[in-house]
Amino acid sequence: MGAVGAVVADRRPLRIPAFRRLWVSSIVTALGSQLTAVAVPKQIYDITGSSAYVGLTGLFGLVPLLVFGLWGGAIADTVDRRVLLLVSNIGIALAALLLWAQAFVGLDSVWVVLALLSVNQAFFAINMPTRQAVVARVVPEHLLPSAAALTGTMATFGAVFGPMLAGALLPVVGLSTLYLVDTLALVAVLWAVWKLPPLPPLSGKIRAAGLRDVLQGFRYLATQKVLLASFVVDVVAMVAGMPRALFPEMAERTFGDPPGGGTALGWLYAGIPLGALLLGLMSGWAHRIGRHGVAVAVSIGVWGLAMVGFGLAQSLWLAVFFLALGGVADMVSAIFRQAILQQATTDEMRGRMQGTFTVVVAGGPRLADMTHGWAAAAVGTSAATAGGGVLVVIGVVVAVALLPAFWRYRAPTEAKPS
Repeated sequence: MGAVGAVVADRRPLRIPAFRRLWVSSIVTALGSQLTAVAVPKQIYDITGSSAYVGLTGLFGLVPLLVFGLWGGAIADTVDRRVLLLVSNIGIALAALLLWAQAFVGLDSVWVVLALLSVNQAFFAINMPTRQAVVARVVPEHLLPSAAALTGTMATFGAVFGPMLAGALLPVVGLSTLYLVDTLALVAVLWAVWKLPPLPPLSGKIRAAGLRDVLQGFRYLATQKVLLASFVVDVVAMVAGMPRALFPEMAERTFGDPPGGGTALGWLYAGIPLGALLLGLMSGWAHRIGRHGVAVAVSIGVWGLAMVGFGLAQSLWLAVFFLALGGVADMVSAIFRQAILQQATTDEMRGRMQGTFTVVVAGGPRLADMTHGWAAAAVGTSAATAGGGVLVVIGVVVAVALLPAFWRYRAPTEAKPS
């Protein structure tokens, strides 16, 4: 029993009703959101036949993430977080509904798709730091790595099976239906958020958030070198090493999918989260690791090497293996970066730091969409992907050398169980 508990995911956070509601609600949305994540780049590639245009999804997703991620985190520190979750979830659902409408009527406009993607990402950027700040509020400190593992596991569950489902459904029901399923899933999650208890600021003072609050967050981050380093190494990993913008082109030209979409596309999108899901299910050891900085740095190095292997692979199943290996490394990094963030941040700054985390975690891949899309147009998909992996390895070594406090960082002793 003890040996099993040391390996499988630690389920103790699920005994907390508020966390359990958030976690259960994510089961539905984890699948639905990935259908849209596949449908948007696929629709743009179908319209244009260009990975460079697919790369524009990075730009149109990044700008609202930068603005609303930082501002949304500040709002989460000054209002009832339950109410903010409700409002932002409604906004995401409406954006998904409009994406379905434009695809259903056949507008075939890249700019309409990109504009609606921007709206979707604006509400997402408010929702994510709020949700994570709620977790840190309701889960005891020593269980935060376990909560991060459970949350990441459910997200990767959707990221594995959502793209595979999308690849299977595309030839049967058409692309617009993927958006519709996501809309229905987002509506379902509103019930779980409604059942959460009120979560006003601990000070009891609810007020509007402005630029001053955002700047206070930056000043706070500047004094927290370990937090800053955790953001820097993740930017290195994602911007240089995330090749997802190339999946539609590689599915057709490298791995033989038909033009209308097929199983290779689904497997490519599922590869990284598949590895992350397997790691999450076997994450019972996570709360016993004290050297969080070392765990993050080493896992990011492994991520870079895995992307080199993926870029050089000519077999679909070898490519999926390297993507899954990258997913394992990314999940390890995510668990300990989230634990560092939640343990080292005060509650009155937690929303703002989670907003910055959202900008980094979600914004980095969007920058990668642009850089990989344009690089592939110039040198090909293989060189763009493998070269990015090499840059990740070099970048994380340089970052650790410049920020040695991160390598030495250990979890607070009071954060670990006796």
